[in-house]
Amino acid sequence: MSGRYLIVDTSTPAGSLALCENGRVLVEYRRSLPGTHTEWLLAAMDQLLAQAGISPRQLEALAAVVGPGSFTGLRVGLATVKGVALAADLPVVPLSSLELLACAVPYAAEPVCALLDARKSEVYFGLYDTSDGCPVAVADDEVLPPAELSTRLREPVLMVGDGAWVYRDQLADLAGQGCLFASPCLGSPRAALGAELVVRRLKEKCSVSAASLVPRYLRASEAERARNKGDLPSL
Repeated sequence: MSGRYLIVDTSTPAGSLALCENGRVLVEYRRSLPGTHTEWLLAAMDQLLAQAGISPRQLEALAAVVGPGSFTGLRVGLATVKGVALAADLPVVPLSSLELLACAVPYAAEPVCALLDARKSEVYFGLYDTSDGCPVAVADDEVLPPAELSTRLREPVLMVGDGAWVYRDQLADLAGQGCLFASPCLGSPRAALGAELVVRRLKEKCSVSAASLVPRYLRASEAERARNKGDLPSL
């Protein structure tokens, strides 16, 4: 085993890649420019591997954020990862965008509440224990209105992610209960944040085949909602 793996995150407009080795980031690529992930993703993957002087077949695994997040971004990222993994016969480690956010605040004394803006006055919500360094889920990821967080949180937490800042006014009561806000600089997940987490997942044999890799949207797409209402014909 080479100990090298490539992490891909296209769950938000701020896409990123990280080539890592045994928990250490070798090369990172981040992009927040306008446009789709299709325009840069595959070329950036090739560039990162070329800089390291290796081919995909020399990797131990790929890791990919499977959600929640942008429907289009996730489809692009997972399709690309599947193609590379199938061609190079590599396993894939699925990651949550919310647990990547939690990776930004390791060894936190409080539970970490990861919040991504889900639009439509909702947030993607995940609760994690990072006291051991890597995040461990305390509850299942879900999507909900920010006002409902008070019914989910029974103790002070450290809130991280752009959802905490977009809806900060609605979360003011939680701040009064001792909850803390991490820096807005930690608003988006980053592939490099998962470097140590992927090592742990590989040791725990938590990888899947490329064919088994599926997105976790947490809610229906606009087209699915319209179809369920009868506004669109079934395919």
